[in-house]
This record gives sequence, structure tokens and C-alpha cells, in this order.
Amino acid sequence: MVIVLDFGGQYNQLIARRVRECNVYCEVLPYYTSLDRIKEIAPKGIIFTGGPASVYEPGAPSCDPELFSLGIPILGICYGCQLMTYLLGGKVSKAPLREYGRTTINVNNSSKLFYDVSPETICWMSHTDYIESPAAGFTTVAKSDSCPIAAIEEASRNLYGVQFHPEVVHTQEGTKMLHNFLYEVCECSGDWRMDSFTEEMIKTLKEKIGDKQVLCALSGGVDSSVAAVMISKAVGKQLTCIFVDHGLLRKNEGDEVEEIFTKQFDVNFVRVNAQERFYKRLTGISEPEEKRKIIGEEFIRVFEEEAKKIGTVDFLVQGTIYPDVIESGLGKSAVIKSHHNVGGLPDYVDFKEIIEPLRDLFKDEVRKAGLELGIPEKLVFRQPFPGPGLAIRIIGDITPEKIAILQDADYIYREEIAKAGLDRSIGQYFAVLTNLRSVGVMGDERTYDYTVALRAVTTTDFMTAEFAEIPWDILGKISNRIVNEVKHVNRICYDITGKPPATIEWE
Repeated sequence: MVIVLDFGGQYNQLIARRVRECNVYCEVLPYYTSLDRIKEIAPKGIIFTGGPASVYEPGAPSCDPELFSLGIPILGICYGCQLMTYLLGGKVSKAPLREYGRTTINVNNSSKLFYDVSPETICWMSHTDYIESPAAGFTTVAKSDSCPIAAIEEASRNLYGVQFHPEVVHTQEGTKMLHNFLYEVCECSGDWRMDSFTEEMIKTLKEKIGDKQVLCALSGGVDSSVAAVMISKAVGKQLTCIFVDHGLLRKNEGDEVEEIFTKQFDVNFVRVNAQERFYKRLTGISEPEEKRKIIGEEFIRVFEEEAKKIGTVDFLVQGTIYPDVIESGLGKSAVIKSHHNVGGLPDYVDFKEIIEPLRDLFKDEVRKAGLELGIPEKLVFRQPFPGPGLAIRIIGDITPEKIAILQDADYIYREEIAKAGLDRSIGQYFAVLTNLRSVGVMGDERTYDYTVALRAVTTTDFMTAEFAEIPWDILGKISNRIVNEVKHVNRICYDITGKPPATIEWE
């Protein structure tokens, strides 16, 4: 086991994910975790994350310097590297020029960290401070033109630090570097697999729930479906899946979800048709965060009402995954947007406890868990769909007419992507009904109708993403079909923004 100490960076769980990809079990703990707790865990290694603070500022996140004397290998990343330097007597200063983006670095292959890494390799830099001078005993093992100390080591104590992010895909040999730390430095055994995660989680859930009743918030998407099946394997008929059709689903989706969970899985399934209830609450609401919080609260209220019909229900299960948590700003990260099942929960929830078995997993890990659980590939690789549904893909206020327009446009888009054989190579794709209306001409007559934006990204972890390069002829066909077949749409745009700076969803 390796632990990641979180100093407030956006990529803390991504580091853990990369470690798990190397078949080493990993957990993320806050930077203020006590020394006694760390000794109790006795990890094979510790990784310090990046963070937005400067180590020399008052109140900056720190750790007990005695941590470096425990004999446990430590890898510091960006802020973590600077903190190690600062606490051990080196000098960290404000960089004359912030370094951000792809950078070529030269590495010393005699370092265990860079075993079998190309002497010249591409890394992803993101820092405003730099190491002016390493602490006593440390040597420089990597540098770039603009960063003379890009990596350091004190090999006799197994202390390592890098000024770049090996966990992101933009660092070409980052996984190899992490693998070297885990196996060459920490001497991990590498016996952790996704199947062991699902087995352990089912065992934990069985012990936690006991003979109590469980209600699962089932949207029919990948995350909630995997959570539902996992709970079902743990407690069987003690689980009731509540599927809330809020009228903001994709075209035909409510019927498809009902068919899958009544015919393919042996679970108690209840469909609640609550369209009018949600429409009424959302009338006149255009601010994205307000939409999300209204939907989150209304979801919970529906679940509470259904639970009362069942009897005493102690636990509510949700398919929350880590990108939901990190974007909602829980812990030390900045708030990007609230997710209906995380930051959007009301203050009072009438359940003993909320269980989120997938909370520490990324989307691709959730899919692996789904396959391990025997869920059909068709459902496991279904397009991701946010809990608030089309409410956050309609910019501005929400009306039944707008919902119908977007459902039809999105259906055509997804149908054509599947026909072109691109549905498995694109991480996520969907249509957005913008609040923009513009002049067009159809049948020799003037129109003044909506603009639909198409979004498609390639990604594995949904923390970073690049726009998908869909061939022009396919985009042209999609545009032509939507404009001709969907009323009140006369213009199509394609979003070519990455994440960052944008998020994948528009709201």
C-alpha cells in the first residue's frame, strides 16, 4: 500500500489512480494526517501532491518533518517537492516566470526514478515557485532550459521530488516514473487488481449494511448502475432501486432504463414519474448552480417519500465518482461546479447514512468494476449522463418545448456518431441547446431559431479532456439532419475547447 498526502492540488486522486493502474493499492489522506496514523498504516511509500499555495507563506499546508526520518520512501510532486526542500533546509523562491505546459527535460538515468526513461523526455510543468537550492544531501537529477532543478533525490534516504506532474497524460513517460518509484524504490509487490477492489467493497458493504434496508438512487447511467449491482451482490433483496424520471432524460431513456433493470437484473425496481414536479420547481430558473441544487434537493425529497412507502430505510446509495467530488470542491480543492449528488445535497437528508461505494474511482475504473461485476458491455460503456440531465445542457430557463428540441437533436447526434463507428473512441459526446437565437433562411423564408452546440471530447479520467476531431463530413451530416428534422433549430456549432480551460459539460 502507498498513501498520497493531499496538499490541495486538483490531481490528488489522479495520482492515486495512476498508482492503482500500476497494481499497487493506494489511498488519499489529508496532509494533516498524524504521524501516529501514518506509522499505524505503515505504507510502502508516500507521495506528496501538488497544491496552489507557496510553502514559505504563513499558514501554507505542511507536515511533520519527522516524516522524513521514518525510513519510508517519499516522492514529492510540485508543491510536495518544494515542501520537502523547504522543510529540510533548502530554498524555495518565487519564479521570475511562471512555467506552465509541455516542457522538455533532461534526466539522469542513474537515478532509480528515471530508470529506462528517455534521457530527453516531455513533461507537464505547472508552478509559480521554484527550487533555488536543494536541501543538504540532495542532488539534481533532471533539468530543463527554464528549470535548472526539475527533479531532486536523496537516494540514501529514498527521498525524491519532481517539479512536474508525472500523473497527467501530457508527461509522456510519467507512468514509467511512478512505476519506478513504486517498484524500484518502494519495492511494492503489485498484487492489487480491480477484482480485489470489488470483492473487498462488497464485503465491506455487507458488513456495514447488515440486515438493514437500502435505497439506491438509480439514474440508469454507468455510475449508478455499477453502484446498484454492487449493493445488490452485497445485500440482495434488501436493496430497492428508485429510478426518478424527472423529464430531463435523453430521448426514450426512461423506458430503456426500466427494461434493463426489470429484465436483466433481479432487483426491486421502482420508477417514479416526477416530470411535472421537477418542471414546476425549475420554472424561470436559469442560473446553473441553482438548477443543480434544486434538482439535488428534489431528488432527495422523492427518495424520502418513496422510502416511507417501503418502511424503515437506513441507507441511501448513490453512484458518486471522484470527478464529481473534486469539482464540487469538497476537501481542499476549489469549487468548479456542484454535482447534484455531492455539493447539491440539501442540509437535511432523512436517511441514517449515504453510501457512495464508487466515490474514490474514476470513470474508466468504474467501467472496469462494472465488467468485473458481470454488467453487460452495452450498459458499462453507455455514454455518461449527468444526474441533473438535460437541465444543464439547456442554457437559460427550462421549458418542455426546449427539452423536446434538445432530446431530438441529441438523439440524431448520438445515432450518427454510432453509425460512423466513433462511439467507443470518443469519451463523451452530446448536444447543448444554447440560449442563442439567430436569423436563418429555410424554404425561402426568414427564421429566428435556436443554435445547438455539439460537444465531443477524448478523455480517460474526465479530469482533463481534448476535443474530438470528428471528420467534417460526419459533422456536416449531423448538422444537416438536425436542422432539417428538428423544429426551431437553424444553426449548429461545434465546441473545440479542451478541459481545462472549459469543463466537459456547459453548465
